[in-house]
Amino acid sequence: MPHSDAAGSSSRASYPTPDVPGVNDPGAGRRLGLDVGTVRIGVAVSDSMGMLATPVETVRRITKQGQAAGEDFARIIHLVEEYRPVEIIVGLPRNLKGQGSASVQEATFFGTKLAELLAANPETATIAVRYADERLTTVAASNALRASGVNAKKGRAVIDQAAAVAILQHWLDGRASRL
Repeated sequence: MPHSDAAGSSSRASYPTPDVPGVNDPGAGRRLGLDVGTVRIGVAVSDSMGMLATPVETVRRITKQGQAAGEDFARIIHLVEEYRPVEIIVGLPRNLKGQGSASVQEATFFGTKLAELLAANPETATIAVRYADERLTTVAASNALRASGVNAKKGRAVIDQAAAVAILQHWLDGRASRL
């Protein structure tokens, strides 16, 4: 199945439980990491060995819950076709208690819709969409960029990419540990 098995296993159906790296692992290959926000989507990709995450770009968020897939989905699909990942990791911005919010609903909507679009195309139907706990990744990325001298206002797009890198790298490290 091209999406997370855990998407509906939470006690609150609208807030999926994060997947575990390495469980149902598709094997060697690139991974794509997404930090889905309400305004932008940070994108990162791993190397073909699944060891190191690097930033790709920031995509302007267009589609919201209840809307048809827009240009943001088209751009992510283009990146999937370009990088040919074996799985896509979508960050779940849960709070420190592990609970969801409107941001989690948007990330879940995006991941679910992306999985549907991938499943509709025979060339991408096998790509799994997984969810990863991303608590504090944007905060950590912002702090790291600020420490390196990047202005927060000017660096928002870079912060989203850095958060996507953090989400994906955490997944890759967890996967390597489990495998």
